[in-house]
Amino acid sequence: QVQLVESGGGLVQAGGSLRVSCAASGRTFRTYHVGWFRQAPGKEREFVAAIHWNGINTYYADSVKGRFTISRDSANTAYLQMNSLKPEDTAVYYCAADFNRVGRRTTDYDYWGQGTQVTVSS
Repeated sequence: QVQLVESGGGLVQAGGSLRVSCAASGRTFRTYHVGWFRQAPGKEREFVAAIHWNGINTYYADSVKGRFTISRDSANTAYLQMNSLKPEDTAVYYCAADFNRVGRRTTDYDYWGQGTQVTVSS
């Protein structure tokens, strides 16, 4: 079992930066793949970025490529660094983890956090 807790969300002006974190319980988290998703009001949850358990292979949605960076430490935390933020990045950001799959679909992940709100003002 893995429990995930996001933090670091908040209000930022367009063009600014924010880093959200995903803290995990469990000693085996380092063997799990991690994904970040977001959900804006009235929209479906969408893929943002993912990172292989090895910490090397990363994947991004086209909408955030070049602006966001996903990373993880050797223990129990994953991060999403968000630069050059735009109002359309406003959403609740969720981290997710799975032992077997590093994918772009919500169904690729078994474990989810509760989300953290990111609001970008224009």
